[in-house]
Amino acid sequence: MTETANLEMKADVSIDDAGTVTGIAWPFGKPDSYGDLIEPTAFRFAAEVPMLLEHEQRQVVGIWNSYAVTDKGLEVKGRLFVEGIGPARHARQQLKAGTMSGLSIGYRLHEHKARPEGGRVLTDLTITEISLCRRPVHPDARTIEVKSIIEGKPMENELENAPEAKADPVVTAEEIKALKSDIATLKAKLNRPTAANNNQPNGENDNSEQKAFFNVLRKGEARIADEERKALTVAEDATAGYLAPEQFGSELIKLLKEFNPIRQYARVVSIGAKEIKYPRRIGSPTAFWVSETEDRTHSEPAYAQISITPHELATYTDVSNQLLEDNAYNLEGELATEFAEAFATTEALAFLKGTGNANYQPVGLLTNASVEAVTTGDAAGFPASSPADVLIGMFHHLPTAHAQRGVWMMNRNTLAEIRKWKDGEGNYLVANPISEGMPTTLLGRPVIECLDMDDIEAGKTPIVFGDLQGYRIIDRIQLSVLRDPYTLATKGQVRFHARRRTGGDVTHPDRFVKLQVAA
Repeated sequence: MTETANLEMKADVSIDDAGTVTGIAWPFGKPDSYGDLIEPTAFRFAAEVPMLLEHEQRQVVGIWNSYAVTDKGLEVKGRLFVEGIGPARHARQQLKAGTMSGLSIGYRLHEHKARPEGGRVLTDLTITEISLCRRPVHPDARTIEVKSIIEGKPMENELENAPEAKADPVVTAEEIKALKSDIATLKAKLNRPTAANNNQPNGENDNSEQKAFFNVLRKGEARIADEERKALTVAEDATAGYLAPEQFGSELIKLLKEFNPIRQYARVVSIGAKEIKYPRRIGSPTAFWVSETEDRTHSEPAYAQISITPHELATYTDVSNQLLEDNAYNLEGELATEFAEAFATTEALAFLKGTGNANYQPVGLLTNASVEAVTTGDAAGFPASSPADVLIGMFHHLPTAHAQRGVWMMNRNTLAEIRKWKDGEGNYLVANPISEGMPTTLLGRPVIECLDMDDIEAGKTPIVFGDLQGYRIIDRIQLSVLRDPYTLATKGQVRFHARRRTGGDVTHPDRFVKLQVAA
């Protein structure tokens, strides 16, 4: 039975002036004050994980963009909506002041077991939100870093050598100071004359990095200031290009999810190296019955290693100079859509049918030789007398734990064929969504439409069923953009090159089964 709850643990948190929040949402190795532990392999994540204040659903102040399980714990990175809403700017002030320096996870619990010392070990859960909070539950709670940029000079880390704060119901001096500061700010705003824009700051002026990026897109390298250039270059601009600001990168990821549904269900990890390695057990020890004094038989598990390498995706688009000069045009949104469509279409095909390192591609789910296959037994498709029996067999081919988290993957043509099937009482086997936003289901599990899956033809693989947490996607480099004003200068156009590095492979082939139409 799924349980919904929150776990508070004040952990290592840092924030910079652009509103980027990083921290450890759950440290490993020691239980919280309730005695609960979480296994490193237990985490799953909702399609979008909001950043809340104290678990208040109406106080969404940001979004969490990336998650990684490391030796330290569950490391997360997100961004406050500091340009748009007051609560987010207030949260940034509290994080810098140290009055709010904890993280609390909201989750749906699927599986757990009891700890002999008391409490529980949570073995399978889905993170639905991560909140910024004030008071810790974990004994090791502390803040290690608060960053700020004022006139180009970094502030000293005032909390670095401070003693560890104790959870206390009494209001602290820092909290009173922060409250007085908030009141003074509100009074100043109320006494300020209201301008035509309702005293709201200009979005571009509030983020010099974003402003510099869009200046490069519209005006070219020669017309940006040196301080803006520093915010954009990742190395030498002649070779490394310009790193897109974080807001632009977050929009790209959002569009990737819309175009590529596999990213919503697979496990996505960001890495900082040229590849990542995972150990995989390929054999188990065997136990033998013996008498009291009989010799024992040697047995040991066997292990192999799987390596996943990120490969490069690249594209470019041409924009006219007149279009760039029209400041009212939503240039950044148009470029995000262009690049997202190109990248998502290509990587979606590779996650299904990619041929691996030899062709600089991920290893696709359908091409991985370790994924078992079942056949329809009929070259024309499904058996006419009982077509649903094949899908029921696929569902029960997987262990219960994986089948209960499985999804059906097929293209729209295959889904149209299966939608026509009825049981003996005339009821359709495919259930329509019961409410807006809910998926179509088959045998109680969601159906996701993948454009690149095969049609129902002899020798093809039209359906895959399984737990997509067994497929690992790795991202090495997010979107980077290079402006080329020379190649098409005689045609009045500017070329924008975009690239990113991503990879993927099946880490748990036992969580999938694919259906092949008989040859």
